[in-house]
Amino acid sequence: MAVIKAVAPQATNGKFAVAPTALTGADTLVYSAGKRQTLYLYNTTGASVTVTLDGDGATTVTPSGLGAPISVSGGYAIAIAAGTLQAVALPSVRAYLTGTVNVTGGVAGVTAWIAE
Repeated sequence: MAVIKAVAPQATNGKFAVAPTALTGADTLVYSAGKRQTLYLYNTTGASVTVTLDGDGATTVTPSGLGAPISVSGGYAIAIAAGTLQAVALPSVRAYLTGTVNVTGGVAGVTAWIAE
């Protein structure tokens, strides 16, 4: 199990190195609500992969205008086609990121990093 590393581009002067985390299928990330974090997932494999973000404290939310609670306990699934990069603005899916955030579904050939 690995913790997906975060980089802070605004703290650099010009170019900077990004050391992606190789996913193992049972990884975690640290969501910081006060930061504008973006998760990047890069799939170098020859097949589509689905990575799921699932906070262990995420259960239900009641969005304005719906009235009834919606379950977020199954996590937020991100499909990544073969050879592509997907980005997720973490504040936009914050309901899924309560508690310890487990990142599942990553396989050899999928890497990730967070820009904050």
